[in-house]
Amino acid sequence: MYLRTHSIKRKQVALLLAMLFSFCELQAQVVRDTLSEVKVKTRRRQKISADERINTYSPGQKVVSIDSITLQQYQFQNMANLLSQQVPVFVKSYGFNSLATLNFRGASAAQSQVYWNGIPLQNSGSGIADVSLLPVSLLNKVNVVYGSSSALLGSGNVGGALMVETDHPGYDSSGSFQHAVSGVVGSFNQYQLGIKSGLKTKRFSIGIKAFGQTANNDFNYYNGSNKVSTYNSKLQSGVVMVNSGYRIDKRNELLVTGWYQQYYREIPKALFEDVSTKNQRDESLRLLAEWKRTGNKANTYAKVAYFRDNMLYNDDTIKQHARYSTNQLFAEAGVNYRLNSHHQLLAFVPIQTSWIHRELMNDTKEQHKAAVALAYASNYFRERLNISATVRGEVVNEWSALLPGINASYQLTDWLKLRANVQRSFRAPTLNELYYVPGGNESLQAEEGWNEDAGYTLKLGASKRLTLIHDLSVFNRVIDNWVVWFGGAIWTPHNIASVHSRGIETENKLNYKINKNWSAYIGANTSYILATTLSSYVANDGSIGKQIPYTPRYNYQANIGFSYKTLFFNYNHTYTGYRFVTVDESQYLLPYNSGNIQLLYSLPVERLPLQVTAQVNNVWNQQYAVVNARPMPGANWLLGLKATIH
Repeated sequence: MYLRTHSIKRKQVALLLAMLFSFCELQAQVVRDTLSEVKVKTRRRQKISADERINTYSPGQKVVSIDSITLQQYQFQNMANLLSQQVPVFVKSYGFNSLATLNFRGASAAQSQVYWNGIPLQNSGSGIADVSLLPVSLLNKVNVVYGSSSALLGSGNVGGALMVETDHPGYDSSGSFQHAVSGVVGSFNQYQLGIKSGLKTKRFSIGIKAFGQTANNDFNYYNGSNKVSTYNSKLQSGVVMVNSGYRIDKRNELLVTGWYQQYYREIPKALFEDVSTKNQRDESLRLLAEWKRTGNKANTYAKVAYFRDNMLYNDDTIKQHARYSTNQLFAEAGVNYRLNSHHQLLAFVPIQTSWIHRELMNDTKEQHKAAVALAYASNYFRERLNISATVRGEVVNEWSALLPGINASYQLTDWLKLRANVQRSFRAPTLNELYYVPGGNESLQAEEGWNEDAGYTLKLGASKRLTLIHDLSVFNRVIDNWVVWFGGAIWTPHNIASVHSRGIETENKLNYKINKNWSAYIGANTSYILATTLSSYVANDGSIGKQIPYTPRYNYQANIGFSYKTLFFNYNHTYTGYRFVTVDESQYLLPYNSGNIQLLYSLPVERLPLQVTAQVNNVWNQQYAVVNARPMPGANWLLGLKATIH
């Protein structure tokens, strides 16, 4: 149904350093709920995160920040849906109730990292994060960092990073309670029920978020001319997060967060299967404690986290039952020191230990990471020029790497900013790649290479009411020892290739403020990515010069909408181009379009504010698959209501 058959050298670093003065940094997307004119008296970058690595030490990197209105519109969906519709990144979804991973600029899933409050969130065994298991409702900030930032974020950050944050409730000297309850109903017998509660005092605060979800996901699709009903596709989940804060004194604060979730997912049959009885239960426990001290010149912090992920997989058809457990212990301490108004220095030491238990071998395998990282930020010419130089020394078991980087932005005019970024990339093999039974390969080498990207942001105001934002990015990356899994009955990872990724991305938005109550906008994101094999250790595999599998060359997103007081409407349209299934481009999936509608309305009822959200996904009822033989649902809807009690 969906399947059809059908030597480049790295740029000189010296040249790219010269380019640093010719390109610029994309700041956050314009927040649609703050469209009134603001007179900016400083060129200092707006803080979009609690992480200074983004705010201060990445002036030359492209960073896209999801605004608060968009987060509210998607609050009852998962991160995979939000990113695939609103951000120029390819989300590789293996179908309903299945894995969804990120592909930044042609990078593999293991090269595209996810961080929660600065802690690596990907599974410590596979090195992959399933963004379909990341509820938007738990998150307060979502930032997407494009390009490598290995010196700041650590090895493995090759293509880009998704950085999500949860805030603690804050403090209130008079003491206050706030509670919220939400209910959701949707297509395919989907139901959600959630609660949120918070207590704030002068020195202590605690907040609780919890929700449960159930769905049959029994949608219809066409296999050729035959209409097929999905079965074995139920979903059940439960999530709870507790975060608390204690203000020790005016300078010191202690934060503790606990996050537990479990998902039971039945996996429907693929098009090449006659029947499916597969199901998977994912269970995660995440504990994080942080200490922060704010000084006159120095801000000091320390954090420690423990993550445990359990996966239970069953396939009664072939009598396969597997239990998989991974653990991660992470600790980091650092200090951000302000030398003066023009110079800052960040130093931190992260340590991470991960281990998996192999049931078939009845043993435990470990991976240890330790690093020392330094970052220096400076600004010149009344903050028009911002430069950050970073370096990281990291040891991962028997591998070691020195990861330097430099990035800068320059405000050429009031309406044009330039940026550039050069980073060395490195990724050590994961525990699964090394020790998975059967199939692990202990002879793997680390992936390594260089990443260069540059661009500009243009902001024009034709009048006080009409504004245009245009951003363009170009990037280039070469990675050696690229790890690919291949085989027959038993799949095994191998260092088989060098891959060259390059491309161009644009983001464009036109805002029009009609009057005090009305505003409208139209925007479009585009990306063109070439990710081709430079060399291969597999003779005659036909991959040289060909696009790597599941990296679309073209990806477009368009948004058009309006706001009236507390009503927000958005229509989103996405286009995803051809995805090759084989390394020689002999098989591919057809492009697909998808239209999606989001509606948000807040009713300012005294003492009981109400918020209504509505979404219609795939409004044009398109038949498509992101991954071969894994059909996606047609038109479907979601309706939610949230009531807040003060």
